[in-house]
Amino acid sequence: MMQFIKEGVVIPFMKIKEIVEIGVTILVIACIAVMAIKGLNWGLDFTGGIVVETKYSEPMDLEKVREAYAKQGVEGITQHFGSTSDVMIRVAPKDGLNQQIVADKVMTAAKQLDPNATLSRSEYVGPAVGEELVQSGILAIVVSLIAILAYIAFRFEWRMATGAVISLAYDVIVVLGVFSFWQIEYDLTVLAAVLTVVGYSLNDKIVVFDRIRENASRISRDVSMERLFDISLTQTLSRTIITSGTTLITVICLLVFGGSLIFGFALAVTIGIVFGTFSSIYVASTWPLLLKIQRRHVLPMKIEKKETDGIETMD
Repeated sequence: MMQFIKEGVVIPFMKIKEIVEIGVTILVIACIAVMAIKGLNWGLDFTGGIVVETKYSEPMDLEKVREAYAKQGVEGITQHFGSTSDVMIRVAPKDGLNQQIVADKVMTAAKQLDPNATLSRSEYVGPAVGEELVQSGILAIVVSLIAILAYIAFRFEWRMATGAVISLAYDVIVVLGVFSFWQIEYDLTVLAAVLTVVGYSLNDKIVVFDRIRENASRISRDVSMERLFDISLTQTLSRTIITSGTTLITVICLLVFGGSLIFGFALAVTIGIVFGTFSSIYVASTWPLLLKIQRRHVLPMKIEKKETDGIETMD
């Protein structure tokens, strides 16, 4: 593997862990305060709205379709579905704008673009479905965090599990805080991105924890736990830079060139990668030390084999 850190160099990450934890705590409190004051800008997947699907006789440019719909006073999320000749628009519910009016205006604009255009579907999605999606989304995140806590506690140690779950919760809160502060639409694609961030960030933390456990049995017992964590984090830093860097390049390309439909997803993953990498070093790894983890807590258990006289018996 390509190495960015010279052999023998150890970066003293844990030297400033208390200062960083204070900063992280302030950031989390600020994000929670923003969400409490401004709330999230829920998308149509959660709030409900009017959905109109139109079929054209030829492939359509979405920009031209949006402009035609806007001239009729219909604005919403416009996208292709199935093929480039099928267009769907989702419109947020507004006073004086019902399903039939929206459908009529959409078809008026569609006929101007293509006289052979036809209406494929028109329906209203109620807010009850949105409320169910919100509850399901929150439940999915909470259950995933509980499952991760149990898994890491079983595989490593409960202090490490606590640090991992706190850091993952931190990643999620920061992503939601950014979306709340700038009132960026939060829809199902962003929810998927948040769950993706949890999985991606968890993988990074497992790699770090695994290296800590390896070094606990390999490095001299005279080395302090803080030094042991510094050594392990430095050794995995090159791997983190490569994986996070290459993923970040891809996601930034989606963010810049992917268009409005994928913007929320790409932004959430970008924020998650940046803060998830940071939290692997200064949240997930700091909390076990704050909880007074010792070398004996991370050493793999030795299984003692009973001595036999060499005679095997069969039942």
